[in-house]
Amino acid sequence: MRDDVLSGGFADTPVEAARAFRAALEAMARPGSIHRVEGARAPAPVSAAAAVLLLTLCDRETPLYLAPGHDVAPVRDWVAFHIGAPLVGASEAMFALGGWQALAPLDAYRIGTPDYPDRAVTLIAELGHLAPEGARLSGPGIRETARLSLPEVAAFQRNHRLFPLGWDAFFTCGDRLAALPRTSVVEAG
Repeated sequence: MRDDVLSGGFADTPVEAARAFRAALEAMARPGSIHRVEGARAPAPVSAAAAVLLLTLCDRETPLYLAPGHDVAPVRDWVAFHIGAPLVGASEAMFALGGWQALAPLDAYRIGTPDYPDRAVTLIAELGHLAPEGARLSGPGIRETARLSLPEVAAFQRNHRLFPLGWDAFFTCGDRLAALPRTSVVEAG
């Protein structure tokens, strides 16, 4: 196997995984907050933050969809070696990784069911820019309002109207991540 496949996992798994899980939880609990993470590296085009999320949130029982651009042999091999997550189509995924445009169409993903709203996909959208600016966020976990440089507004507004159904999203850029649960209200900035 190539070095880029074999390397890139956590060096001190218990400690780094705990820190990464805490950052992911904080990001989801406080929509719009941006967190730095470290300890993982995957082959291009996967960012360090996306690699950390995959290592922390996915396992052999977590169906993963790799969107075009991320569905390349080195990434598939890295996922197989470090995580073991089955690679599936968009409609079967519990997690989906890719650039925002490549993750489309968003109606291809699971949104849960009335009995099991937790059986929805979580998107991991790789962005070129992630900053506390742009769209205005409100709702659970946000004191008054927050701002986040979302790739668009309309898709998140449509998703929020589905609540308690709908998908959740993480955004990654380099070593930073943020999250937006379906409970958040999104308005144009």
